[in-house]
Amino acid sequence: MQALGWAGYPRAMFESFADVWTPVTLARNLKPDRPLGVMLAGERLVFFRRKDGTPAALIDRCPHRGAQLSIGKRTKEGCVECPFHAWTFDGDGQVTHVPLNPEAKKERLSATALPTREIGGLLWVYTHAGATAPSEPIVPDGLTMQEAARTYLEVEWAAHWTRAMENMLDNPHVPFVHKKTIGRFVQPYLHYDTSMEVDWEPTDYGGRVVSRIANVRDMASLDFFKPNMMVLNIPMPGKVFRMHALCVPVDQKKVRMIVIGARTFATFSWLNPLFNWSNQRIVNEDQAVVESSDPVEVPPASHEVSVRTDKATLQFRKYYYETLKPSTTPPKRQLSVATDAA
Repeated sequence: MQALGWAGYPRAMFESFADVWTPVTLARNLKPDRPLGVMLAGERLVFFRRKDGTPAALIDRCPHRGAQLSIGKRTKEGCVECPFHAWTFDGDGQVTHVPLNPEAKKERLSATALPTREIGGLLWVYTHAGATAPSEPIVPDGLTMQEAARTYLEVEWAAHWTRAMENMLDNPHVPFVHKKTIGRFVQPYLHYDTSMEVDWEPTDYGGRVVSRIANVRDMASLDFFKPNMMVLNIPMPGKVFRMHALCVPVDQKKVRMIVIGARTFATFSWLNPLFNWSNQRIVNEDQAVVESSDPVEVPPASHEVSVRTDKATLQFRKYYYETLKPSTTPPKRQLSVATDAA
């Protein structure tokens, strides 16, 4: 008889976060000899390294009986082995071995692969299960320039990723939430009737936020890289100093915050812990405020009051509700699989 099988989940995937390239986690989290399970936008993924060392990602579900591949093992051939019946899958999701079933039609038993890249110390995937990505990730040059020293921080917040993303694009909160750190440079210009100007410039990759306070001081500019990255450009004559904040959705109530600093000065590796300590302090200042937001997910613009200095966050909401919120990946239907069941 015939039975209908599914590759991955028999439902839509990556709801409100489909068809985009996104960083998922730090590349250093993926060890050469074992798989890594990671949640992304409500979906379980398993990363592992192929025989040549390049990363691969599958939906973390064996198409046979649904076991998590991430609790299996990585084979010496660069495949992932299911912990239940030892089926093995390569980086393209193709089954390479089905123990006890030498007659199995392997082409019908595949797992679901995702386009995967390793760039800038990050593991990226394209959120369309079983698809070929139509483009490559757009990567800020601060993540790849060879002359820069970089620091890496990864933490998790109890918040929806959209609230975290808006926080990263919001300059008006800096003098208040960060008054003991990065906001202290703005404090001398802050008076009862101080005015701030916020401009949004559309770009091919997303947008640029330029702010001026009290008509005399330009604040550091922000670049928004769709769908979920902010780059803070800290002006230093003749040098590069940038902070990259990535808001990676885990599920509806959790976000993975990845902060990467890039600098072309003080590049000695022994200074990295000091820069990372500073980044951790700034991130901690934001956490409680973002986690307190109600509702958890950013609502449509008309559901909350806004003012002139909310220009950047309103642009993000427009992008989210017009492009990301309606997006989803339909379940990948698998060919009918012959079984021996009577």
